Amino acid sequence: MSAHPAQPADRARATLSASPIGRHKIEKAGNPRQALLRLMGYLAPFRLAMAAVIGMVILYTVLGLLGPYLMGVALDRFIGGKDPAGLARTALAMLIVFALNNVFQAAAAWVMARISQQALQRLRLDLFERLQALALRFFDQRAAGELMSRLTNDIDAINQAVSQNVTALVAGVLSLGGILIAMFVLNVWLALASVLVVPIMLLATELIARYTRRGFRNLQRDLGRLNGVMEETTSGLKVIKAFRRNEAVIAEFRRHNAAVYAAGRYANTYGLMLMPITGVLGNFFVIVLAGLGGYLALGGLVSVGMIATFINYGQNFIGPLRQLANMYNAIQAALAGAERVFEVIDTPIEAPDDPQAAPLNRLRGEVRFDHVEFGYEPGSPVIKNMTLTARAGQTVALVGPTGAGKTTIINLLTRFYEYQGGTISIDGRDIRSMRKRDLRRQLGLVLQDTFLFAGTVMDNIRYGRLDATDEECLRAAELADADHFIRQLPQGYQSLLSERAGNLSQGQRQLLAIARAILADPAILILDEATSSVDTRTEARIQKALLRLMAGRTSFVIAHRLSTIRDADNVVVIDHGEIVEQGSHAALLARQGFYYQLYMSQFKGQAI
Repeated sequence: MSAHPAQPADRARATLSASPIGRHKIEKAGNPRQALLRLMGYLAPFRLAMAAVIGMVILYTVLGLLGPYLMGVALDRFIGGKDPAGLARTALAMLIVFALNNVFQAAAAWVMARISQQALQRLRLDLFERLQALALRFFDQRAAGELMSRLTNDIDAINQAVSQNVTALVAGVLSLGGILIAMFVLNVWLALASVLVVPIMLLATELIARYTRRGFRNLQRDLGRLNGVMEETTSGLKVIKAFRRNEAVIAEFRRHNAAVYAAGRYANTYGLMLMPITGVLGNFFVIVLAGLGGYLALGGLVSVGMIATFINYGQNFIGPLRQLANMYNAIQAALAGAERVFEVIDTPIEAPDDPQAAPLNRLRGEVRFDHVEFGYEPGSPVIKNMTLTARAGQTVALVGPTGAGKTTIINLLTRFYEYQGGTISIDGRDIRSMRKRDLRRQLGLVLQDTFLFAGTVMDNIRYGRLDATDEECLRAAELADADHFIRQLPQGYQSLLSERAGNLSQGQRQLLAIARAILADPAILILDEATSSVDTRTEARIQKALLRLMAGRTSFVIAHRLSTIRDADNVVVIDHGEIVEQGSHAALLARQGFYYQLYMSQFKGQAI
C-alpha cells in the first residue's frame, strides 16, 4: 500500500466534536479509581521487584523514625547524665542510621525507575498498537495532533507520577503510619494532640480535590487540541503562506493557547493551595506540641528529650503531608492522562478477520460488486445498490464528478471501510472471508495524495516489498520513469528524504509512489489520479509505463483527465453513488449521454 486514503476534511471536522474523545465526554466526571487500578495492572508483572522496593521503603522509613528517637535518648540519658562515651555511641548510631536511610532511598528510587520505564514502555506500545489496529473511520474523526498528544503529553504525565512519586507515596504513607504508632507508644496525650491535624488535612484535601481533578482533565484536553492546531498548521504551512492566513492561524493558536493557560491556571491554583495549607498546619502542629509538652514537662509528666522527639516527629509528620500535597498535582494529571490513553485503548478495532479464513494464493483478479450499499454516516448512503464486474486482466476506469463515490469504491475494495450491504468478491470469494493482510498484499495502490516516509529514496521504493533487491528497486524506478531524476539527487538512491518528502516536488513524489506500487507486483492495480501531479510530457511517459504494468492485471483507474482512460476496457460513469453509464470510451461518446457531457466540457472545441 502506498498510503492511506484521504478523506474529506469537512466531514472529519464536522464529526470531530461528536467523537468519543470530543468535548462532551472529556468534561464528564472521570473515574480516577478505575484509571489507577488499570495503571497498577501495568506494574503487576514486576511484583517481585515492587516487593523489593516496598521492602526498602519500609527499611528507610523505619530508619527515618529511629533517628528522632535516638536524638531524644541522647538528650535525656547522655547529655543530661553527662555521659560522653554514651553520647559518642549514640551519635555514631545516628550517623549509621541516616547513611543507611539514604542508601535504601537511592536503591529504591533506582529500582522503581527501571520498573516504571518498563511499564510505560508497555503502555506506550499498547496505545500505538491500538492506533495501528483502529479503522480509518476513527482517524477521520480526530486530529492527528490530538492523538499525538496522548502518545506524548499524557504518557509523560503518567511517567512523572509513576517514576518519581510511587516510592515517595508509599514512603509517605508508611512514614505517617510509623510516626503515629511511635507517638502513641511514647506518650498518648501528646499523640492525641498531634493527630488533630489529620482530619483537618483530609478535609482540606477532599475539598480541593474536587476542583483539581476537573482542572487537570480540562488541561490535558486543551493541550491535545493545541497540539492538533500545531500539527495541522505545521503540515499545511505552504498553503497558509499561499493564502496569506498567517495572522488567522496565529489568532487561532492564541485562542487555544489561552484555553491551555486558563485550564492550567485553574488546575494549578487549586493544586498549589495544598502546600500553604500544610505549611500553616505544620506551624500549628509545632505550637500545640510545644505548648502541651511544656505544660506536661512543668508537671514532671514528660522529659525534655521526649518533647524534642515529638517535635522532631511532628516535623517529620508534616513533611510527608506536604510531600503528598506536592505529589497531588502530578497524580491528578497522570490520572487524567491515563483516562485519555485508556479511552483510545478501549476503542473497538476494525472488523476482525475471519479466524477460519483460508490462505490467499495469487489472485486472477476478477472483481465483482453485487448490489453494494455503503455510507460513511448512518442514513447518508454514498454507494447505492452498486453492481459492477471487472474481468481478470481488464482495465476499468471510474469517472464522474467530484464526490460521486469513485474513491469510496476503492476504499471498499481494499477493506479500508466495511460495506453495509451486498457483496464484493474477487475470483468468486467474498473479500470479507479474506485476511486483510493477504488481500492488501495483492493490491497495488497509488493515491492522489502521495505519502512518503523520512528515509532514503531506496527505502521508500522498497516499502512496497521489503525483501526486494536493489536491482528490483532500480527496475521499478525505471518503469515508473523515476530513475532519471533520482540519479540527479545528491546521493542518488541513498538520498535522504525529509518528513513527507518535502524536499521533492509533488510530481517526483508521485513517481516514487508509482515505483513503489510497481515493485509490489500486485494482482490488482489501483490508480487514483496517479498522474494528476505531473506535467503533460512526464504524464505521457508514465502512461506508457503504466500500460506495460497493467498488462495482464486487473486495473482500476480513477481519472478526471478523461484523455488518460481512452484505452480502458470499461469506462464506468458514477454520479451520486450510482452507475449511470458504462462501456468503452468510443461507445459512451457515441451515446452522447452523461460521459459525453463530461468529455466535451474538458475538450470543447477539440477533435474527438
